[in-house]
Amino acid sequence: MSFGVIATLVAVALLFDFMNGFHDAANSIATIVSTRVLKPFQAVVWAASFNFLAYFLFHLTVAKTIGKGTIEPSIVDHYVIFGALIGAIIWNIITWYYGIPSSSSHALIGGLVGAALAKVGFSGLIMSGVLKIIAFIFIAPFLGFVIGGGIMVMVSWLCRNMPQRKVDKYFRRLQLLSAAAYSLGHGGNDAQKTVGIIWMLLIAAGVSQAADAAPPSWVVLSCYTAMGIGTMFGGWRIVKTMGNRITKLNQARGFSANSGGAITLFMATALGIPVSTTHTITGAIAGVGSTRGARRVRWGVAGGIVWAWVLTIPCSAAMAALAWYVGLWIL
Repeated sequence: MSFGVIATLVAVALLFDFMNGFHDAANSIATIVSTRVLKPFQAVVWAASFNFLAYFLFHLTVAKTIGKGTIEPSIVDHYVIFGALIGAIIWNIITWYYGIPSSSSHALIGGLVGAALAKVGFSGLIMSGVLKIIAFIFIAPFLGFVIGGGIMVMVSWLCRNMPQRKVDKYFRRLQLLSAAAYSLGHGGNDAQKTVGIIWMLLIAAGVSQAADAAPPSWVVLSCYTAMGIGTMFGGWRIVKTMGNRITKLNQARGFSANSGGAITLFMATALGIPVSTTHTITGAIAGVGSTRGARRVRWGVAGGIVWAWVLTIPCSAAMAALAWYVGLWIL
């Protein structure tokens, strides 16, 4: 594997990381933009800053899962990495264009699965890791739903005798903290996925140390930086879907949704489980809305998002398999 091929694939991986931040910016900022706590540009700078700060706070547990827990390390080469990244990027572009809040994380997982299947078939998959990730397609939004709804119930009880104007004043400030916490969780979980991909590439190329060593610092720093910059550009097509189409939010509900999502992401990252920030915040927003009654949630919108969840891994896998064959010709 030549240096030029390695450098090109590292650049493509960082492009994916940028697009991950760009695509998922709505997850971090939709609540504070829709409730007018911050203007859009202020919100993306706020979110991007905490995306990057996650670099200093989280262990690389998710990167290890991606690097060693989804496909067999022995089959990884530049063709597999190329196929996985291109498949994930194409799916992200399609869903961004149509304003669908799909999962960049699962697009990348699907890309790895599709490229591995194209190369060696099912023997290339670590099924325990893949099935765990698939299970959390449903577990993560459920946890977000329960925790976000629970926080909203607690907030409503604590503030039951407080004038609404005073409630809004307090939660405008608290919502900044909850959005910061969610952005930390987003950076801590999502940036590590690209770290894992580049780590796999460097090990396969013989550039990095053995798989049980830590990834180079420049890889980790580059990935967190790329995600932060991507978040600053923001995926505006998705903000409206996340901010108000699922349920109408105010400051207290926005705080509860972000807090529920952040707690879920912190738990998943601590366990080394790559989850979808999109799924997590969607579940939290729906959970918060449901505390006012089931009719307060636009389940049709949520159902459309669920279809994107179901389709992401198989669609990105199919695209990655095709990209793997293309890679055989051009790399």
